[in-house]
Amino acid sequence: MDGEETVGLRPAVEISTRTPERPVRQEARVTPPIGRLLIEAGLIGETDLARALAFQQRYGGRLGSILVRLGAVSEERLMPIVANQLNLPLLGESDLPAETASYFEAIKTSGYAVDWWIDQEALPWFTDGQLWVAARDPLMMDLQEFVSAGYPGTPIRWSLVAAQTLDRALDRVQQRLAADGRNLSDEVGHLRELAEEAPVIELVNNLIGQAFDEGASDIHVEPAEYDFRVRFRLDGVLQTRLTLPRDRFDAVASRIKLVSGLDIAERRLPQDGRLAIRLSGEMVDIRVSSLPSTWGESLVLRLLPKERRQFQLDRLGMTPSDLALFSHWIREPHGIILITGPTGSGKSTTLYATLEEINDGATKIVTVEEPVEYSVKGISQVHAQPDIGYTFARALRAILRQDPDKIMIGEIRDLETAQIAVQAALTGHMVFSTLHTNDSLSAFTRLVDMGVEPFLVASAVRLVMAQRLARRLCRHCAEPEEAPTEVKGQVEVLRQRTPQLFEGSPQWRRPVGCRECFGSGFRGRLGLYEMVSVNPDIHDAILRHASAQEMREMAHRQGVRTLRDDGLIKAWRAETSLDEVFRVTGGAAGL
Repeated sequence: MDGEETVGLRPAVEISTRTPERPVRQEARVTPPIGRLLIEAGLIGETDLARALAFQQRYGGRLGSILVRLGAVSEERLMPIVANQLNLPLLGESDLPAETASYFEAIKTSGYAVDWWIDQEALPWFTDGQLWVAARDPLMMDLQEFVSAGYPGTPIRWSLVAAQTLDRALDRVQQRLAADGRNLSDEVGHLRELAEEAPVIELVNNLIGQAFDEGASDIHVEPAEYDFRVRFRLDGVLQTRLTLPRDRFDAVASRIKLVSGLDIAERRLPQDGRLAIRLSGEMVDIRVSSLPSTWGESLVLRLLPKERRQFQLDRLGMTPSDLALFSHWIREPHGIILITGPTGSGKSTTLYATLEEINDGATKIVTVEEPVEYSVKGISQVHAQPDIGYTFARALRAILRQDPDKIMIGEIRDLETAQIAVQAALTGHMVFSTLHTNDSLSAFTRLVDMGVEPFLVASAVRLVMAQRLARRLCRHCAEPEEAPTEVKGQVEVLRQRTPQLFEGSPQWRRPVGCRECFGSGFRGRLGLYEMVSVNPDIHDAILRHASAQEMREMAHRQGVRTLRDDGLIKAWRAETSLDEVFRVTGGAAGL
C-alpha cells in the first residue's frame, strides 16, 4: 500500500509460557517467617532450619519446599502452617470440583492453554459466581498477575492445595483431554516442534518486541500464495515490516498460536486467545485472533500495555473551548454523555481519560466493559461476559444497587442497555458510554431507532461528542505546503466565527518521511472532535422526531463545529496535514 516501508527487526525480550520464581507482594497480615512458625509449632528444630537455610542460600528455592525435600517436615504438616502464614484457605480433595468440566469452563474463559495451567501447578473453577484458583505456590513469579489478566474485573479467591492433591486433579484434567480426543496428534506434535525451534521463537519474540518499542497497536501476520508479510498498525495505518517465504509461515503461526493458548491443529475455524508477557519490564496483555483465509490463517495480535497508557483529557487534542465544554459536562451530577465514532476512533481512550479526570476519591465510579482493557486505580471495573449470560444490561442492574455516582458503559448495543442507561441518568447518575454513529447528531436518532422514547432521550442526554483520530505530523520532517483555494475559503468562514482559534498566519504542512517516523511522515495521533450539547432547540427537535439532517442544519446555524472544521483548525496549526484531515473525515456526514 502507499506509504508503506519495510525495515529490519531488532532483538527483543524472550517470551516464555513459564516464569521463574519471584515473590509477589501480598496484601496479607504480617506474620513471622515460615521457619520460625514451624519451630514454634514444634515441627522442626533449629538444626533443621539451619540446614534448610544453607541449602536455600546455595541453590535457591522456597524454604518450605526445601524442608520437605530434606525430610525435616512432611508436606501434610507444612501446608497448614503456610496457609496460616499467607492467610489463605487450605483446600483438600473434597473441596475441589468433582467434575473436570468445571476446570475446563474456567480455563476457556481465561484464554490460556490447559498446558499453561498445568505448568503453573494451578487450577481455576467457578463456584456460585466466584472464581477460585487453587495453586501449590500462589507466590510464584507473576502467577497472580497473569491470572488477573486472564479474568479482568473478576474477583479471585486464591487458595493453597497440597502437591499430591493437586497432582491428582491435574491428572484427571489430562485424562479428560485424552478421552475427548484432544491429545496431541502426530500433526500437532510436528507443529509444536516447529513452534519450539529457536529461530522461530527468536523471530516471533523480535516481532512483538519491535512492535511494542515502536508503539504499534496491532501486528498483522498475513499469508499469501508464495510468501507472507508482517505489518504493524502505527498511528492507525498499517506499515509492512517483514516479508518472508511461505514455507516459514506454519512455524511462525504455530508459535503464535501455541503461546496464546489456541488449538494449533485447528485451521478451519476462527479462534481467539491471549497471552500476558513482560516487555522491557512492563506488563503487556496481547489479544490474538486467527481467521482462516485462502492461503492460511490470518493472525492479528493486539497489544494492550497495562502501564504505558496515561489518560489525560488535556492531551487528547481538544481545542481550549471544546475541553472547557467537555470538562463542564462530565462533572454534572446526572445525565448521559455519549462518545460516537467507528471502531478505532479513540472512544475508549476518551472514556478512560474522562474517568481519570473525575476520579477524585470522593466519587463512586463503576464501569461495565467487554473486556476491561485497562485497569484504573480507585474505580470498580466489571467484565461483562454475554456468552455466559452476563450481559451489559444484567451487569448494569447489579451496578445500580452499588450506590454509584458515575457509571461507564463500554457500548450501548441494544434497547435493554439503552433503557437502563436512561433510567440511571434520570434517577441521579451520570452515565458515560459510546455509540457507533458517524457524527454526533445521529446519536439521537440511533437511540430513538433502538426503541427509546424521544422524550426520554431529550431528557437524559446532556452531550454527544463525535470523534476521529488523525495522525500528527512528524516534527522532524514536515515541510510547508500551500492550501487549495477552496480550503482557504472554508477556513476564512471558520475564522469569522471563532477568531480565537486562529492566531497568526497559517502553518500548513505536509508529511515527508524520515527515520524518526519510520518513513510515514507522521508520529502519534490527535483527536478531531464535534460536540453537540442538548440545548432547548435540540431538545425540541428530538421531541418532534426531527431527522438528523434537520438537526445538523440547526446546529450549523448555532455555530457547532464539525469534525472537518476541527481538522482544518489543526491543519492550520501544522498539527496534522490537510490530506490526513480529508482521509479521516471523508465518511463523516458533517453539519
